[in-house]
Amino acid sequence: MRRDHEFLRLKIEKYPWPMEDQVLIERILEGDRDAFADLVQRYNAGLTRLVRYYVKTDATAQDVVQDTWIAVLRGLSKFEGRSSFKTWLFRIGANLARKTGTRERRIIPIDPIDPVSSARFNEGGMWSDPPAPFTEILEDRLANAKALEACRRALADLPLAQQTVVTLRDVEGLSTKEVSQLLELTDANTRVLLHRGRAKIREIVEDELKGGYPWQ
Repeated sequence: MRRDHEFLRLKIEKYPWPMEDQVLIERILEGDRDAFADLVQRYNAGLTRLVRYYVKTDATAQDVVQDTWIAVLRGLSKFEGRSSFKTWLFRIGANLARKTGTRERRIIPIDPIDPVSSARFNEGGMWSDPPAPFTEILEDRLANAKALEACRRALADLPLAQQTVVTLRDVEGLSTKEVSQLLELTDANTRVLLHRGRAKIREIVEDELKGGYPWQ
């Protein structure tokens, strides 16, 4: 009995919950199908949102996502861990999506007449007054179901480019540089899209809560 308890203890220490990506990868390479299912469940939604940025229909996005996971399985043994698994996965998905859907390169100029850009960015395209991620604000001040639900609806209603940038940056936790590289945007364009998306979400949540908070 003691031996069984010791085995269980070692197993829990080796495979904590939620399991680290590297643990799941090791199990997948050993032939564990459940581990692959766990990895898909963890990242499929974010991957789908990223891919949808490049292609015209949801059906095409699903095809690309499926192809991405196939490519991941085929190349997993060569994954060296130089970046996070999420970044590696998203890079594969973005590359496949670019090949699948033709799109115009998204260049969002900073309009000096636009009060958003003129007030928040300097001539070099850098933040004059960086806004805090809306996720941190919600956690600190409005950690309740009504605010979070309003936030989710606001995110879903954003234009696709803003929705993708905000999701990758604030939900998936990628850096601004990683987002820019994945979407093939300049850093300045990424910052503009990020700010406008965050500002719109704040505005909608404030309206939802009737009075809101002084977030700007």
